[in-house]
Amino acid sequence: MTRARVDAWCWAVRLFPTRSAAGAACRAGHVRVNGQRAKPATLVVPGDEVVVRGGAWERVVVVQRLIIKRVGAPVAVTCYLDRTPAPPPKAEVVVVARRDRGAGRPTKRERRLTDQLRGRTDR
Repeated sequence: MTRARVDAWCWAVRLFPTRSAAGAACRAGHVRVNGQRAKPATLVVPGDEVVVRGGAWERVVVVQRLIIKRVGAPVAVTCYLDRTPAPPPKAEVVVVARRDRGAGRPTKRERRLTDQLRGRTDR
């Protein structure tokens, strides 16, 4: 086998849970082969770069070996070279004052302290 359909290959190497999901992603423009939008029937060969976008994440893989039958995860990993960039570091979360659930409304003193923490001045 020298070529395989991109939807079948993506499903076989476990980039998508079902073949229909792989085909739908191709039709929606979420799959690119060598920088070009790929239809489900687009053929891939070893050495092609496949970019799969889904929500906030993006996978960049290079085809190493062609398969069209779904295989186990350890075997699937050997069929592509993962070039996905590392995710950006998470921003530090600012600590926000929280009250215990069921503690009721804050008192006037607690409101003043909260305003001071937030940098608000007396009105």
